[in-house]
Amino acid sequence: MPQYFGQLPVNEQAWSSIGAVQTVKRDERGVLCECVGATVAIAILAPNLVRVKMSPMGDIFPRRSWAITKDDPKWLQVKFEIRETPEKIEIETDQIRVYIQRQPCAIACFDKYNRPFAHDAQLNMGWRMGSVAAWKKIEPNENFYGFGERTGLLNKLSEIKTNWTVDALDYGVLTDEMYQAIPFFIALRPDEQETGFAYGIFFNTTYWSQFNIGAEQPGILQMGTHAPELDYYIIYGPEIPEILRTYTELTGRMPMPPKWSLGYHQCRWSYESETVVRELAEEFRSRKIPCDVIHLDIDYMHGYRVFTWSPKRFPEPEKLIQDLTNNGFKTVTIIDPGVKYEPEADYHVFDQGIEQDCFVRKADGKLFHGYVWPDKAVFPDFLNPHVQNWWGDLQKSLTDIGVAGIWNDMNEPALDDRPFGDPGNKIWFPLDAPQGPKDERTTHAEAHNLYGLSMSKACFQGLKKHREKRSFVLTRSGFAGIQKWSSVWMGDNQSLWEHLEMSLPMLCNMGLSGVAFVGCDIGGFAGNATAEMFARWMQVGILYPLMRGHSALTTARHEPWVFGEKVEKICREYIELRYQLIPYIYTLFWEAATTGAPILRPLVYHYPNDQKTYHLYDQVLLGSNILAAPIYRPGVECRAVYLPAGIWYDWWTGEKYEGATHILADAPLEKMPLFVRAGAIIPMSPVMQYVGEIPVDPLTLRIYPGASGELTFYEDDGESFDYENGIYATTNYKVYHQEQQIIVEIAARQGEWKPPNREVIVEVVGIGEQRFQDDGNARKLTFQ
Repeated sequence: MPQYFGQLPVNEQAWSSIGAVQTVKRDERGVLCECVGATVAIAILAPNLVRVKMSPMGDIFPRRSWAITKDDPKWLQVKFEIRETPEKIEIETDQIRVYIQRQPCAIACFDKYNRPFAHDAQLNMGWRMGSVAAWKKIEPNENFYGFGERTGLLNKLSEIKTNWTVDALDYGVLTDEMYQAIPFFIALRPDEQETGFAYGIFFNTTYWSQFNIGAEQPGILQMGTHAPELDYYIIYGPEIPEILRTYTELTGRMPMPPKWSLGYHQCRWSYESETVVRELAEEFRSRKIPCDVIHLDIDYMHGYRVFTWSPKRFPEPEKLIQDLTNNGFKTVTIIDPGVKYEPEADYHVFDQGIEQDCFVRKADGKLFHGYVWPDKAVFPDFLNPHVQNWWGDLQKSLTDIGVAGIWNDMNEPALDDRPFGDPGNKIWFPLDAPQGPKDERTTHAEAHNLYGLSMSKACFQGLKKHREKRSFVLTRSGFAGIQKWSSVWMGDNQSLWEHLEMSLPMLCNMGLSGVAFVGCDIGGFAGNATAEMFARWMQVGILYPLMRGHSALTTARHEPWVFGEKVEKICREYIELRYQLIPYIYTLFWEAATTGAPILRPLVYHYPNDQKTYHLYDQVLLGSNILAAPIYRPGVECRAVYLPAGIWYDWWTGEKYEGATHILADAPLEKMPLFVRAGAIIPMSPVMQYVGEIPVDPLTLRIYPGASGELTFYEDDGESFDYENGIYATTNYKVYHQEQQIIVEIAARQGEWKPPNREVIVEVVGIGEQRFQDDGNARKLTFQ
């Protein structure tokens, strides 16, 4: 047996293991192997993408209508060769070679340089008691990233990660299951030339699943699921961006959000009345602190009934929302899946749901109920397309009065076995509860992890149907592919320095899992932030793709001005910086929407050849050019910062550093260490109190000399769906050195969208600036 299949794990003898390949059938996608004990199908979907399916039942299962992956026939045909010998079957594309051992059936992959990856251990694929599993060898010095929403540090080697959505209230650094379940990871290792080599695996199961990344058996990765069939995809890099490009083609990419959603969001559980909301909006505008969005938590409803308004606290919601709109604010309302059980109360949501059989029932046909905010509640079966359409249309009552976005909460689903307030137990639906359309019934065991994603999908589609503009969707729970339907926040964090610190690797691993539009509650949701903590968190928050402040009932208020003038000034200045950077950030969102690239990135994303980045979790990159080293401990006024290879500039002082090196960065409370890569071109706008308050005039291009650089700058109207029909603009900028001169080349603007008349300021840091009226034509600027 070849050595690359590893050693037999001594504690897994109870598994039934796949035997020898007996017959091989070829087709246009790959091969179907009939083996002793099971059937294995291997499909080549792209030159770097392999799908492996193993069924101990014999026949390979048909595709589910709710599958989140791109269907195999929709991939373009790939050229590959198949070679057979008595010992093996080999399938080779122009990027990889898949080696299928015959005795017993086992799989290994190699690239063109014969570097092995994703290859089976000796116990390769197995099944027992309703579960299936695969075992892969962990190469020396291999590191693991992604896995969706995770606590702890960035690198997940030697950990166990369970994929099962739960209400993770009071989570800590050792919490396993979280609100999101995304069974995908990226493995990275240095090779002999000290260059990074990466591949990814997406475990395509919505049932309970788990990765054991060498925690129990060093050198062995086990992935198992309580499902009848094994199904996973192997994605070859060898670079991380290419893995994410392929993975998001497989699971979907985010749409362009409304531009205003990149601004600052303010939220609390709860701003309990129209009066309080109006006062809040006035405070932002009078204090000149930019803000675009106000979120309304559960207390805007009438007795926590979804799609209703409290007649006492919010008697004129349409007028309130219109007044907020006139003042530059968008309104986002929370919606939970639990529908109050009221058979005698003429509650339209409950009545319609009963009439149309939209709610989850138990296996015996009785209506399932649990307890959430409205007490006894029933829950829509979002796996059913009819229910998705019904729920999507319910959004119309909110969009008709001006609501611009929906915040989906409690959708893991989160519920108790008795009324809230009583000591109770968190539960979920019975695992045998039928779900899905009548012609494709499954049970909650398969549907559970899809509940939040399916609710978000229904919401997104309803908003798109009933609003003529892009809407904002936010969810707490989701599964792989959630990026197609919603932004995500990391749930109920706490006002702890440890949670501020942990937000960085959490959001980076979400980005490495294909979900780019992510954030954490600034200041912490539960508990009380100190003034220092809040200032530091707001500094970090300008880096979050979703920048939202939020706090819980019974906690102290967490608005930017409640901590005194010094902290208010810090918050104002950093939120203003966020708004100045929105042209740069919006371009990153376009990159995410078209390539699957994260917006907030760990250094390892761009520097996989530098092993110093493999465990570096407390520094982040906003795009490829801006590096932040936040402060996440009290009393700290300087910190070590690692600057990777290249020339770097201090954002605040312009001081220049030559990487790769460590420096000690000054960081008084007013300053978060921030650096920019030489060759960077950063488009910036004037400060404004909300997105679109004034035109982006002038548009400033801040350029950092010392290396060549390039930027494709993206623009559209920021609110319509016209971009889907090609109504947008891109402008390519280049900077390079020519003898003693710095040349800035501006290509002619491409695309059908035209910005308003504006001046462009090209500022080469430390050299000077030039200005011109932007007519969309190409031009070349020379700086001495």
